[in-house]
Amino acid sequence: MTGMTSSTRPLLNRRLAEFGTTIFAEMSALATRTGAINLGQGFPDTDGPEAVREAAVRALREGRGNQYPPGPGVPELRTAIAAHQRRRYGLSHDPDTEVLVTAGATEAIAATLLALVEPGDEVIAFEPYYDSYAASVAMAGGTRVPVTLRPHEGAFRLDLDELRAAVTDRTRLLLINTPHNPTGTVLTREELTAIAELAVERDLLVVTDEVYEHLVFDDAEHLPLAAFPRMRERTVTIGSAGKTFSFTGWKVGWVTAAPPLVTAVRSAKQFLTYVASGPFQYAVAEALALPDSYFADFRADMLAKRDLLAEGLADAGFGVFKPAGTYFVTTDIRPLGESDGFAFCRALPERAGVVAIPNAVFYDHRKEGAPFVRFAFCKRKDVLEEAVARLRRLAV
Repeated sequence: MTGMTSSTRPLLNRRLAEFGTTIFAEMSALATRTGAINLGQGFPDTDGPEAVREAAVRALREGRGNQYPPGPGVPELRTAIAAHQRRRYGLSHDPDTEVLVTAGATEAIAATLLALVEPGDEVIAFEPYYDSYAASVAMAGGTRVPVTLRPHEGAFRLDLDELRAAVTDRTRLLLINTPHNPTGTVLTREELTAIAELAVERDLLVVTDEVYEHLVFDDAEHLPLAAFPRMRERTVTIGSAGKTFSFTGWKVGWVTAAPPLVTAVRSAKQFLTYVASGPFQYAVAEALALPDSYFADFRADMLAKRDLLAEGLADAGFGVFKPAGTYFVTTDIRPLGESDGFAFCRALPERAGVVAIPNAVFYDHRKEGAPFVRFAFCKRKDVLEEAVARLRRLAV
């Protein structure tokens, strides 16, 4: 019995019992095993700007960031984040007291919820939601309260009355994601105004995940909630370099908020990674200062890829929700005579040589998400063209 425990208590903390291996790991392994094209996990298959990559190499060679960087992040990056928020949105932040660098947005989410949520607190999140939200709420001992985005006229929409009804005396904060992963919904000015008014009226904190802020399409506009009246002092805004500059492995994210909120989040963050990504922080500081043309070209490239994949999926027989933001397309498999996203995605690599993600993993109400499947279009054009050609087999 050496190394075994005689206790019948499970080894995994019961708060995390529902969270096993992520669906991303399962589907990526399936892609590797079958040789399928992986349109499941949301990472690019090419690196970002060469100048940014060279900035990281330069920092490494010059010994900048090879040892522990400052806990809040290197000054150059905090200054660049503050300048970015001011230039893009007119938001003024003190780099020393209102900016915190994290190990990607995932740590920013975890640290924020660990800092602000206590056992018994309710956290409202829009479902389908990014899977780390549920795990982070659970680790903090909070209770997640999902408000479901539902299909309406070709997009997934928020029911503001349902959101208002979900708020109770136990509600601590609203966890907002716009542009929204996985649905591609971008909240409108009217919706954000209503959310801000609700937060003020009920004295709620708001955590807003804006990692896809530079990927909005057509007539959509990204509007930070912190810029709305009376929201500055109650909003934690989360950003990331990974999605914007296509260096997801560098894990550089950040939090911007009023000093008391940043202080609270830093208190939790320092006992998670303490610090991370030293040399990459200097490179991201340079990336954030790239001219507007970079961001415009990046968006235009992703827009073309969105249209390529969306049209191919429609030709293959899927119901397609064309996203207003992010780099994911959500589809409805019911026109193909299917209704179980899990079974569909597990069979798809053999049927068509493509991997996707079942949206149901992002729901508490699994039946709501059962017929929806997500595809990523942050891949090379030739890869997307081959994926589309393979998927058209489904229509035969």
